[in-house]
Amino acid sequence: MKPPRFDYHDPQTVPEVIALLGKLENARLLAGGQSLMPMLNMRLVAPDHIVDLNGVAELAYIREQGDALLIGAMTRQRDVEFDERIRTRSPLMHEAVLQVGHRQTRNRGTIGGSLCHLDPSAELVAVAAALDAVVTVQGASGARDIPFAQFPAGLMTSALREGELVTSIRFPLWRKGHGHAFIEFSRRHGDFAIVSAAALLEEDGAGKITRASLTLGGIAPAPVRARDAEKMLAGARASAELFREAGEGCRKLEVMEDVHVSAAYRRQLAAVLARRALEKAHERVARN
Repeated sequence: MKPPRFDYHDPQTVPEVIALLGKLENARLLAGGQSLMPMLNMRLVAPDHIVDLNGVAELAYIREQGDALLIGAMTRQRDVEFDERIRTRSPLMHEAVLQVGHRQTRNRGTIGGSLCHLDPSAELVAVAAALDAVVTVQGASGARDIPFAQFPAGLMTSALREGELVTSIRFPLWRKGHGHAFIEFSRRHGDFAIVSAAALLEEDGAGKITRASLTLGGIAPAPVRARDAEKMLAGARASAELFREAGEGCRKLEVMEDVHVSAAYRRQLAAVLARRALEKAHERVARN
């Protein structure tokens, strides 16, 4: 399989990228290429121009910024995997990235590319939803911030406007000692998840939950925050029964079906994985 013909562009700065996007018709941005290149080879997309972001060095970094981590859009998933700040300050992201594809794909895949591709089952997409990430995009009219809850505009479609590109993503940090868990069910390790669950918990010294985040991936066109479950958890004392009830509540969420599994199967997975993720997050809460 070979891609259709296209003109190749190799900008070195963000302003160069924006200038190219402003004058080229039917152009696609190339980040890590782990999604775009197969789509080109299978003729699922046929752009007239490919604008390669790999020469734009300013888009690759990981920085601490106050109570958040700021990650450049062209940061490789491998760098996310091995960064000590992410491992210690955002362990949910570290646990999730280990389940992204395989080492070979993480060597090339980028965090910005994953978020823009917006596969419903993508692990880093679910993490962005769980952490209330903020996506910074830039175009000819300047930069703007998009809360991740507003970033998906439809199935595998982002809220980017014509001529814009993602430059960075801001991930708010939870306080030290919080519990976390990222669990997914897939046919084989490295496959996209059929359903995933991301849980974050903060508790006081008496075991009462003071803050909770529960996100399900793979059940809808974009990750779903289980808001009703989060409200149930906040203020309650952690227990196996509480987590079971929160998981069962996820059966009420609207889920999709496809050639892989039925909607009923996804509801079952959502309930079970949500419960397991909450239990695991609770076990990891630091008891100070």
